[in-house]
Amino acid sequence: MLMRVLAVLAASLALTGIAAGQTWPARPITLIIPFAPGGGIDASARIQAQALGEQLGQTIVAENMGAAAGMVGSQRVARAEPDGYTFLIGNTGTHAYNQSLYKQPLYNAAIDFAPVGLVSESPRILVARKDLPVKDLREFVAYVKANQGKMQYASAGVGSGTHLPCALLNRALGVEVTHIPYRGAGPAMQDLIAGRVDYMCDTIQTGAAQAKAHTVKGIAVMAMKRVPIIADLATTGEQGLPGVEASVWNAFFFPKGTPDPIVRRMNKAMGDMLENAALRKRLQDLGLEIVPPERRSPEYLAKFLSEEIERWGKIIKAAGISAD
Repeated sequence: MLMRVLAVLAASLALTGIAAGQTWPARPITLIIPFAPGGGIDASARIQAQALGEQLGQTIVAENMGAAAGMVGSQRVARAEPDGYTFLIGNTGTHAYNQSLYKQPLYNAAIDFAPVGLVSESPRILVARKDLPVKDLREFVAYVKANQGKMQYASAGVGSGTHLPCALLNRALGVEVTHIPYRGAGPAMQDLIAGRVDYMCDTIQTGAAQAKAHTVKGIAVMAMKRVPIIADLATTGEQGLPGVEASVWNAFFFPKGTPDPIVRRMNKAMGDMLENAALRKRLQDLGLEIVPPERRSPEYLAKFLSEEIERWGKIIKAAGISAD
């Protein structure tokens, strides 16, 4: 009798999910952007919100909720009703870094969300003060190893997307360089330009622009392949240092328990959106690399997220980094 009841309940839930998928979306959807307005993720998220709304035939309202390195906005989605009307644009920071940076993160990124799909990646770029006496990565490595005790590297703050890539780099080089955290990437870059710090693992958007303007020295792109925004700068792997690739990725998530038909429909809308040439160009102009179709499924994102949490957790623990 119990098994029969459970089977009936399971069938009922499945039918409810199918019905929800058929009628969804029946009203506007809210996209939570877990960072303050004006940043790179804000710009790309708003472009995608409009495009997804057009695909789904419904308005998507973009709402910023920036605090605690993206955890407050992400927690709101984790706790939202799993009805398909609230979703999140998360990234490496909200769903990988924070799981190890904090002793008690506000959510479990691996189980408190329903993955929708991976959208894009944005590699870091290693840039140095313009008068650092090196011309490429090999000379940079030799210089840092010889002068690590008196060098400093900058970041946008402890545990930020400009901190952990440099922590990864330093660990690979076997060096201990003083970390200078700033309140944002802007002030950090200003001091690098002024020569007050020695290097930085910056966003590709800002770092490439400054390198091309010759206000800083471009050393290497921390990615598997070169990027169009600064195509003449070789990658770390090309220059003899594989394994230090560091990209900040962006992905969409629903709350855990969102009916699978809704997840699938949003994933399809996302995929169709990313095949639009005009939209792709807008995102690429922001320095984002669109992931290929085989990396866009909910299943891929779930597996990828688990690997990212493990990868960055090891780096964070080995470097003794904490945001508490």
